Amino acid sequence: MAPLTVAVTLCSTARLSHLLPQLERVARLEPPVPRVVVWLDEAPAPDLPALRDATVVHVPPGPGGLRLAEGRNRGAAAARSLGARLLVFLDADCLPGDDLVRRYEEAAEHHPGAVLCGPVTYLPEGWEATGATLAASTRPHAARPAPEPGTTVVAAPGDHRLFWSLSFAVTPETWDRVGGFSPLYEGYGGEDTDFAFAAERADVPLVWVGGADAYHQWHPTSSPPWQHLDDVLTNGAVFAGRWGTWPMEGWLEAFERAGAVERHDGGWRRVAADGAAAGVPTGAAAAETAGVSGP
Repeated sequence: MAPLTVAVTLCSTARLSHLLPQLERVARLEPPVPRVVVWLDEAPAPDLPALRDATVVHVPPGPGGLRLAEGRNRGAAAARSLGARLLVFLDADCLPGDDLVRRYEEAAEHHPGAVLCGPVTYLPEGWEATGATLAASTRPHAARPAPEPGTTVVAAPGDHRLFWSLSFAVTPETWDRVGGFSPLYEGYGGEDTDFAFAAERADVPLVWVGGADAYHQWHPTSSPPWQHLDDVLTNGAVFAGRWGTWPMEGWLEAFERAGAVERHDGGWRRVAADGAAAGVPTGAAAAETAGVSGP
């Protein structure tokens, strides 16, 4: 029996224009793939035809911001209530390739106890969302392995930290073994690496899945993510308390070089409460709305 695969996506108003073409593409997949959309804003999701065809779960923000980690947990629970035997998580910005679900299903047959990750292509600004150009645009991000379509590669020891939640799949049994995402994380950053560390601790392998391509739609970004500086510090401290080391070190070091943060008592803190005084860009450079996208 072929697995019942359910696609789970987190979204907020900031990413709605990217979610709609994703849902359209998922709806065209054969066999049909049920969709779960976790809405992260304070207000409920808008009443739109594309969302009426999905199971919508509302997870409002917490005191620290959008609850991406808890949103994935609630989305997984909703997918399982639909009878899911494979959970496919897609970032709201990601369009699924035609073979994404099929390749994940094949990989799950061979690696049922693994966290499965497919390649992600970052699409350029102005890219037109047409089926003819999607496959032709395949240029997997060089920071992650991209095996040949139809093949898989088991991550080497210590490579779990390369996991990212833009596109991944797990069986419900593997989800339970990892323990889902820690709800301690609110706002941007840290929850992905925490999930990866939990998987490694549980001896759950990470497997790269060739041909399970996703395509990340363009949106403005900043590196380091100045609009999320406080989230990075807060969630970084949560992570350090759980795992004894800080994540997102490249960003923290970039903030340090700009004079925004400093090392303190084995961790990091803001140099000044006034963002401008600490070197934090203001105005247009920091105006990007906090979305639910990876880097």
